[in-house]
Amino acid sequence: MIENKLVPKHEVLSLEGAEQVLKKYNVTYMELPKILQKDSSIVHLKAAKGDIIRITRKNPITGVSFYYRVVIEG
Repeated sequence: MIENKLVPKHEVLSLEGAEQVLKKYNVTYMELPKILQKDSSIVHLKAAKGDIIRITRKNPITGVSFYYRVVIEG
């Protein structure tokens, strides 16, 4: 995990977790925003093409928010 106040927590979802996200938001892999496999914020996760990354952002006003990205080659 990257220890930096400016980089939010990134984690690879399990297959079951990914399916739940797709079902909850009624989207496909192609409709999710993309993140490159070599992005410096996820390279340490060794994420594979097609994995879904959950980004946890904390805000003192709005609280915790989750964002999802699908890993693409590059």
